[in-house]
Amino acid sequence: MTTEGNTDRITEGNDAQPLTGKVALVAGGTRGGGRGIAVELGAAGATVYVTGRSSTAGRSDLNRPETIEETAEKITAAGGLGIPVRTDHSRPDEVRALIDRIATEQNGRLDILVNSVWGGDPLTDWEHPLWEQDLDTGLRLMRQAVETHVVTSRFALPLMVTRGTGLVVEVTDGNTARYRGSFFYDLAKSAVIRLAVAQAAELKPHGVAAVAVTPGFLRSEAMLEGFGVTEANWRDGAAKDPNFASSETPTYLGRAVAALAADPDIMAKTGQALATWGLYKEYGFTDADGTQPDWDAHWTDTLEEQYGPLGDPL
Repeated sequence: MTTEGNTDRITEGNDAQPLTGKVALVAGGTRGGGRGIAVELGAAGATVYVTGRSSTAGRSDLNRPETIEETAEKITAAGGLGIPVRTDHSRPDEVRALIDRIATEQNGRLDILVNSVWGGDPLTDWEHPLWEQDLDTGLRLMRQAVETHVVTSRFALPLMVTRGTGLVVEVTDGNTARYRGSFFYDLAKSAVIRLAVAQAAELKPHGVAAVAVTPGFLRSEAMLEGFGVTEANWRDGAAKDPNFASSETPTYLGRAVAALAADPDIMAKTGQALATWGLYKEYGFTDADGTQPDWDAHWTDTLEEQYGPLGDPL
């Protein structure tokens, strides 16, 4: 896909597409929440570089069918411009080349960085405590889910700092100190929140915001497969787990991030850990089907008695 003429798109946004003229990088946008964010940034008018290891040139070790090219096509179809760049974010040389490309093609402009690299599902051990887990696997999860975010920010942030504006979004799971059920999973998702806090502190003097954002029960492609349903009949999955009825699509997370990116007062939120269930009340967005899932309310009504409070935001 060529990017010739991209800079001609740098114009003022409008109410329908408030991110027209903005340039975004969604690292880890092949599927799930990353794809949802990338597509909704495109729907808001942005030019979106979408990266990951799964492409038409070959699958990653996750061996799933989704590709960055598919995501890019969805971005463009939604009204933005999608640019796929196959990148392994654990390799600093590849990330440096990616950022150099963005800087060249977009005249040094990068307005939105979304760190959504994950790929840790097959590495997560939900059955055993730390002392019974495979150490190499756990440390690999940390490198995949945390180190990749650090590497990407290291090379991307100078573009924002130079221009004195921008937003960094760290995608996590949960926005509280509550334990997440598995040692390395909990450590990774908590660390990502801390990445947002630390970046916010260092970026604030330069006019750049950083936040962490979590979805509720995310109805990703892999989750749909796990429940044996499709998006068309997803409610049938509630027969296996009633909580699935309160799940949300990646679109909901995407619209939350797009709303944040379009907020002229985003600096007021810098350093915070945010959630779709709070942001929809402020910005008024809906999920793909027009509903407004609220995982916090569902937890309070259904799960709190058994598992305790979901926890206050960090």
